[in-house]
Amino acid sequence: MPEPAAGEAAVVAPLRAESGLGPAMTDLAGKTEARSDERVTVVFTPSGVQAEAERGTSLLDVARSVGVDIDSTCGGRGLCGRCQVTPSTGEFAKWSIASDESAVSSWTTSESSYKGRRRIEPGSRLGCQAKVLADVVVDVPPASQVHRPVVRKKIDLPGLTLDPLITARYVELPELELGDERADDEILREALATDWGIDHTTVEGRVLPSLHPAIVEGDRAITAIVHRDGTVLAVRPGFDEAVYGVAVDIGSTTIAGYLVDLASGDVVANAGAMNPQIRFGEDLMSRVSYVMMNPGGDKELTSAVRGALDQLVTDLAGALDTELGEVAVRARIHDIVMVGNPVMHHLLLGIDPTPLGAAPFTLTIGAPVDLRATDLDLDLPFARAHIGPCIAGHVGADAAAALLNERTHDTVEPQLMVDVGTNAEIVLGTAGRSYAASSPTGPAFEGAQISSGMRATAGAIERIRIDRETFEPRFKVIGADAWSDEPEFAEQTAKLDIAGLCGSAIIEVIGELYLAGVCDHKGVIQDLTAKTDRVVPDERTFTYVIRSEVTDDDGTTHPQLAITQNDVRQIQLASSALRAGIDLLMEHAGITECHDVRLAGAFGAHIDPVYALVLGLVPDCPVESVKAVGNSAGAGTVRMLVSSQQREEVAAAVRNVEKIETATEPRFQELFVAAMAFPHATAPSPHLAEVVTLPERIQPEGGDGRGRRRRRASGER
Repeated sequence: MPEPAAGEAAVVAPLRAESGLGPAMTDLAGKTEARSDERVTVVFTPSGVQAEAERGTSLLDVARSVGVDIDSTCGGRGLCGRCQVTPSTGEFAKWSIASDESAVSSWTTSESSYKGRRRIEPGSRLGCQAKVLADVVVDVPPASQVHRPVVRKKIDLPGLTLDPLITARYVELPELELGDERADDEILREALATDWGIDHTTVEGRVLPSLHPAIVEGDRAITAIVHRDGTVLAVRPGFDEAVYGVAVDIGSTTIAGYLVDLASGDVVANAGAMNPQIRFGEDLMSRVSYVMMNPGGDKELTSAVRGALDQLVTDLAGALDTELGEVAVRARIHDIVMVGNPVMHHLLLGIDPTPLGAAPFTLTIGAPVDLRATDLDLDLPFARAHIGPCIAGHVGADAAAALLNERTHDTVEPQLMVDVGTNAEIVLGTAGRSYAASSPTGPAFEGAQISSGMRATAGAIERIRIDRETFEPRFKVIGADAWSDEPEFAEQTAKLDIAGLCGSAIIEVIGELYLAGVCDHKGVIQDLTAKTDRVVPDERTFTYVIRSEVTDDDGTTHPQLAITQNDVRQIQLASSALRAGIDLLMEHAGITECHDVRLAGAFGAHIDPVYALVLGLVPDCPVESVKAVGNSAGAGTVRMLVSSQQREEVAAAVRNVEKIETATEPRFQELFVAAMAFPHATAPSPHLAEVVTLPERIQPEGGDGRGRRRRRASGER
């Protein structure tokens, strides 16, 4: 690192040779006077903490003496660059301090030759190298704080501070003399206690074979990877602060993983994979049935998911932008946190999931589980593994992680968090307490059991609108920006196979069929054959045709894309199961409205809130109150990875959730039947009526009787 240019405001200039450690001090009136004592005042901002210190003390040591939050992994040896601070110049009347560039010592050789991972910012100094010589105000930037706020890529975690359980600690071991009979591990433990105040450490047995070679290669300087419980998980020669962790959300369909730098809190890579257990069954109960009917089936499912996790780690390590190879990155992964629904949770742990397939749906374990990563067949020899807590037999650790991320357990106004998947997990938070349930929605929302359904891949229809007069559809597909009625559409989709509708489009097309009057509030497709050729007879029912079968010039035939009466029924069954579960929780909580609805999960992230209300997936509320929050379970898992406090918080929150079992609730069936209608058989929809025109229908008893309602302009809707 080159010496800073003269004149940079907060970078100190070299002291005059004759000044030694007795510099002059400028008072607020501009006068210069010698200090009569050897103590000076240091004020740290933004905390405002003041400290009295001996002249010549490093700013890092001054900060530590008064508990100011400054990071360091090298023990103050100028290697890690994490203790950067900015000495300020000028007059500070609040603290009666006036300081100039001579308030701290000059730029050191260590700073000039520094080549660490985090560059020294202009105007900053290494706190371990800069020594205080006069009264001074020093700013500690967020990046230099141990418990600094975390802002990360690809995932939004507001209000989180870095507090990992595993950290890197650099130590320089003393040279041994003849007669010194201390063992290497004893010397290491003494150094960790002396340099870092870490007492009662133990070195894991698997670390011992690499301890002496690391000491020799590092010329008696090593980096120890230490868990907060005092366990040394790994050692590396010299200064090597790279410490990574992995957060994984194991869904029944997809697995999402994040590689996190535990020293900075940054998400440095992310990857996803299909859950290979799909070949044993699309939904959870199918997989439980497979285990019941096939001896050893649980071991097959466990092996499949563990193999997928290990491959995911390989993908994450390979995606990291570093000169380290995949093997070296794996050796630097020291923590992995995983969540999943109860069936995924139990299969990951090698636990028979069949008790979850029948009442009373008993969990073998609901509390968090801590073990070694190798116990889960993961090739991470120096890593701990943490499995998050489950809430109930059908509400898993993924819901607990989402609850943590959305603060559902810590709300004043009611908040509804719904993770929409093959098994919808619902958590309702109120000022008094939280409630949780699951609903068997099945795979219909993801395209399964729908005649033209498919997964969300390139070429899948993702948006659709139906003209209210002509009943003609217009749609948009993944991989193209244009809508089907725009000139650019043909060119943009020339290389795409438009083979079906993904989940978001399935929700929209059912909603559009209702709003356009193609189907009634009971979900029955009407006989409109006299008005449009888009509706065609289908035995004793009718089908709505989105695209007729077409044949390209090259002879390739593309099948018809349509919505059948059975498709509508499948969505009705799924949506009414979800809504009934929500209504049941609201009844238990004693509330009738909720104006904070959060749709989590990959599917929830793509649902248009208007159509969620049209189908009655969620209770009527202002459209802006329904928010898609993405993979909130994944975000909550990252929280658990980088913050020990939040790991403890979610475990405590889960213990205070009231579990409602929909399968044994007498009211569930009644609520289910009422929710089959669009938007609902009995509940009014005044908020929805403000944004769309709801078709006229005979209002049931308890309805508002207002019939057709006027819509406002709403763009493409």
